[in-house]
Amino acid sequence: QECLNRQQALSVVRQMQKLLVAQEAAQLQSTRGLRHQLSVLQSHLQRPATKRNEICPQLAAPLNGRMLGRSLRVGHEVHFVCDAGFQLVGSETRACRHNRTWSGTQTFCRSIDDCSSNPCANSGTCVDGNQSYTCLCPPGWSGPSCQSPIFSCSNSSFSRQPRCAEGRSGSRRCSCDTGFQLQPGGVCQDVDECQLYQSSPQTQICLHDCLNLPGSYRCLCPPGYLFHADRNACEDVNECTGKQHNCSQGDLCINTFGGHRCVRPKCPPPRHNTSYVKTSAFQCERNPCPMDSRACHLAANSISFHYLPLQANRTVPRVLFKMSTTRFVGDSLRFAITGGRGQGVFTVRRSDRQTGELLLTSPVAGPATLEVELEMSEFSHKVLLGKHIFKVTAFVSPYVF
Repeated sequence: QECLNRQQALSVVRQMQKLLVAQEAAQLQSTRGLRHQLSVLQSHLQRPATKRNEICPQLAAPLNGRMLGRSLRVGHEVHFVCDAGFQLVGSETRACRHNRTWSGTQTFCRSIDDCSSNPCANSGTCVDGNQSYTCLCPPGWSGPSCQSPIFSCSNSSFSRQPRCAEGRSGSRRCSCDTGFQLQPGGVCQDVDECQLYQSSPQTQICLHDCLNLPGSYRCLCPPGYLFHADRNACEDVNECTGKQHNCSQGDLCINTFGGHRCVRPKCPPPRHNTSYVKTSAFQCERNPCPMDSRACHLAANSISFHYLPLQANRTVPRVLFKMSTTRFVGDSLRFAITGGRGQGVFTVRRSDRQTGELLLTSPVAGPATLEVELEMSEFSHKVLLGKHIFKVTAFVSPYVF
């Protein structure tokens, strides 16, 4: 093969240079594109995740209630409570899940219907109020529960003819039976003792209600009480011992003044490695805690439920409940009110080194249901050794007896 001459070799070199320049340009363009893509990817990865990907939709507080907790981030919880006179329906606690939806069901506060127990007798109409009710009585009935019949004074049994005798001088003397009074028309008219005496607290002859009878009267008690004539007193009927209650199976019957309540104490659901087991009808004990769970060790060791029947308008201050510990191993006990409904009428104080007292500080008009949560904490050198929760519910009667 013949060698290339000088001109041909120079031409080949120039073509090779052009080819290398083109390849170098293409490689540089590809490198720049790859570098740009890497920069975009790095910028995207370094950018903080948007809140839209971290939070759940905003929840609104229920009408006549409140929402506790503001964080809407994944893994956080919010809690709902209702105002006095309203009952929570739905989930008390809702958690923001990883798919950015809320657990549980929608919450709302339903008014507690005081008329649900049909407190009005003799076809009376119940009108629900703010934690109370009013009975509209039909003709012929009266009283707080329409339990007292109304007798008309025109009834012939409330008047009768007098007993008369002729005197020696021709005079005529007439007299009436006990409980009747001679009227100018010569008729013995019944004395309405109820109208004369019952309307004034100073002369009141019956503790609750008075029924006028021909020549006499009868004291009446509201439903849920028995009348004792010798003491002129209304004595509460214990429906729980007499099995006169309507509590379903699994409920506990609590006798109150003038009635009863059906309750079912429940231990709180497991949460933050903390769970409870029911050790009696009114007591829950905490299960052993995992060693590394601070939340569990800070939770209450026990939760107890207490139900107190209370008469209306009791004199204050009055001790309602005492709390103490049988095994005191620390150096101090602290007592506090931590929650409840209607807690403004309560206070807590220490009576001795190991005992705290719940006091009623204001008279309460019934009917009403008051709830208060008490906490007793035991410390040693300011280190918490354990605490106990007392959930106290007071059922206030409509009556002072």
